[in-house]
Amino acid sequence: MNEPAPHDRTLQEFRRLRKYRRDGRAPWTRTDDRIGFLTIGEADTPLDRTVSRAAFSEMLRERFAGDLKKEAIDGLAIRAPEDSARDIGRKVDATQVLLATAVFGGGFLVAPETATAYGVLAASLLFVAVATLRVGLAVIAARLRSAAPRRALSPDDLPVVTILVPLYREAHALPGLIQALGRLDYPDEKLDIKLLLEEDDGETLREALRLGLPSAFDLIIVPTSSPRTKPKACNYGLACAAGDLVVIYDAEDAPQENQLRLAAETFAAGDETLACVQAKLNFYNPDETWLTRLFALEYCLWFDHLLPALDRLGAPLPLGGTSNVFRTELLAEAGGWDPHNVTEDADLGLRLSRRGLRTAVIDSTTYEEANCRTGNWMRQRSRWMKGFMQTWLVHRRRCHDRRWRRNWRTVISVDLFVGGAAAAALLNPLLLAVLAAEALTGQSPIATLPEPLRLFNFSALVAGNLAFLGLAAFAPFKRRLGRLAPAALLTPVYWLMMSAAAWRALFQLLTRPSFWEKTDHGLSEEAQARRAAALQELGLEPDAASRHFGGEDRAAERPARREATPK
Repeated sequence: MNEPAPHDRTLQEFRRLRKYRRDGRAPWTRTDDRIGFLTIGEADTPLDRTVSRAAFSEMLRERFAGDLKKEAIDGLAIRAPEDSARDIGRKVDATQVLLATAVFGGGFLVAPETATAYGVLAASLLFVAVATLRVGLAVIAARLRSAAPRRALSPDDLPVVTILVPLYREAHALPGLIQALGRLDYPDEKLDIKLLLEEDDGETLREALRLGLPSAFDLIIVPTSSPRTKPKACNYGLACAAGDLVVIYDAEDAPQENQLRLAAETFAAGDETLACVQAKLNFYNPDETWLTRLFALEYCLWFDHLLPALDRLGAPLPLGGTSNVFRTELLAEAGGWDPHNVTEDADLGLRLSRRGLRTAVIDSTTYEEANCRTGNWMRQRSRWMKGFMQTWLVHRRRCHDRRWRRNWRTVISVDLFVGGAAAAALLNPLLLAVLAAEALTGQSPIATLPEPLRLFNFSALVAGNLAFLGLAAFAPFKRRLGRLAPAALLTPVYWLMMSAAAWRALFQLLTRPSFWEKTDHGLSEEAQARRAAALQELGLEPDAASRHFGGEDRAAERPARREATPK
């Protein structure tokens, strides 16, 4: 039997990798000016080499290992450095910083009491502006009746969808994930599912192999490199995507069965500017603890009210971290995800908008596990807050773009919605401290303000916090979760926790900007029950992966002060 012709590495081009994956065919060998192909179909010539789909993917990834790594880490920063958070600390305009420092510092030196008073007033104005915006968006959302237009598609007309699932230390979640994806109302032959596993995560890899994954699943091993973030892993998957559409799911996600079909039909009815559709997110364990109730109230407000209202206004949408479906080519042209931004989702939504592309919110929900432990919640929240700060800094430095400088919708999304969320969390405890100081000592830090402004400052803080409390109580009724509304009385406590997370995030932004704090999953009783049911459905017994449900030894498993790790 003749040996196969040697592989000619000059025949393949990295920029065509997605096309090779879609076609299942790539030029591979050359003999006497004849080209042989690596293919998952039948060989057309003796030079062609037929391999399995899994082998085809693995051989191409091995061929382009260096290109994949470079693209995943630095592709966006090289092509569009102003869009990346990689050097955000070094690219802040030093002149502006020095000027602002001189103005405020000089004011404090000349008239410290007056400067303090007007600084507090400015903070109050920003705080009440953020609260007013959210109330306004909730009013708009309450008036929404029509869903995004759809065009029905037959099974043959449905596009191929690549599902990217970034995983790290998520062995416990794999059975439920396989079960959830298997229930999607979408033809199996139209799914290209990629599990993105870290090179040093042997436990999750062993669990994936033990479960005997269906043929639609493709295991991609992401080599160890910095930054260790979820968006970097997603960039690996994007480069190898075979689908016309690509969607992100997290390990613990349980999307509604109609979600991908609904997304495909929404794209079919949209024009070429529709780049993304965002499904709604909520939790399958909202009643577990006081923290999960408050977390669920927040998600109800964010995904059922605020994002749909931004969609209706035509404002840029900061995406959620999962269940966003993209046109693959438009996503690639936009640069994929920024691996140096720890809220890569919010950043990407704004970046798509700046390119003149749209995002629509669809009426389908993905359910996931709500954090039920305070320390775990704090790590997740501080990462989100840090990412919002990064995203605001990145998109504010693009203010020379006329479409952004003069567009009120951008001010709403970038300055008040993204930047404002972080600013309000930072400012709230400081403003409360001003009131506490006056109540306890009788000395007001804003005593130099005229009486009407002092009254406004007090009223703004009280009204802002009452607005946030009212929104939290109002939010769950749209999803018929009114039983959660009483938990809104704990909103002031929740806000103080968010403020602690925001100040922690600010410190990390200055010291470790790309560090990704891992959120542990599988901790709730509901998650444990779901894993047990999924294993039973698969005909398997629980094994060592179940230890992830015990929180006692998780701190020991977590590497000390490592670079960022994917969610």
